[in-house]
Amino acid sequence: MSSQFTETADIETASDDYASRFAGPVGRYFLDVQARLTLDLLRDLPGASILDVGGGHGQLTMPLAEAGFKLTVTGSGDICRVRLDKYCDKERFTYLTCDSLNLPFADNHFDVVMAFRLLPHADQWQSLIREMCRVAGKAVIFDYPDRRSANILYDLLFDLKKNMEGNTRTYTLFSRREIAAELTANGFTVPAFKPEFFMPMVIHRKMKSPKISGMLETCFRVTGLTFLFGSPIIVRSDMKS
Repeated sequence: MSSQFTETADIETASDDYASRFAGPVGRYFLDVQARLTLDLLRDLPGASILDVGGGHGQLTMPLAEAGFKLTVTGSGDICRVRLDKYCDKERFTYLTCDSLNLPFADNHFDVVMAFRLLPHADQWQSLIREMCRVAGKAVIFDYPDRRSANILYDLLFDLKKNMEGNTRTYTLFSRREIAAELTANGFTVPAFKPEFFMPMVIHRKMKSPKISGMLETCFRVTGLTFLFGSPIIVRSDMKS
């Protein structure tokens, strides 16, 4: 799908094919964990204005709207709003097609700026973080795949993962140190890290049992393994005072 902008990874993320990765009970389990952790990170900012950059996937649109946040979603092409219009209450959010690396908003315009399913697919990820920080007045929140996890076997297992899942894209892995360094360089604090899962998501998909997945991941979380080696990680970083 063509676009006038240079960073367009969210066009794929907003597609029905990508959404199929989160279909069924296990997919719902993934999205519920993501929403729960995200809403927990926003607990101290009730009613905040939020910009969801590249949020055409709609994974957090209704959870955020139903929690009372004032939500704006951007996409790098008009096609990115199709799933939002189809599955989300259009009265609960505002949509705008624009360049994610040159957002048409003033500095500190939103309380919170977030991006999910975007950073690891962005070629200019440093520029994306910089622009998110520019527009945020209080905090930025985003997710990323961490090297300190089962992803350490990424090069060896990617082909196997693709064969198992069918529609896996290549992506960039990050360390907590480089994520923190990029945020502090843009005037934000060292972030809080909230890993989602200890076991690779592809394994959960193959088990096909949200109940078993939930039980296992609860054990890993309680023992601290998820915090140490979990991925993907959701981070929140606040603007330095």
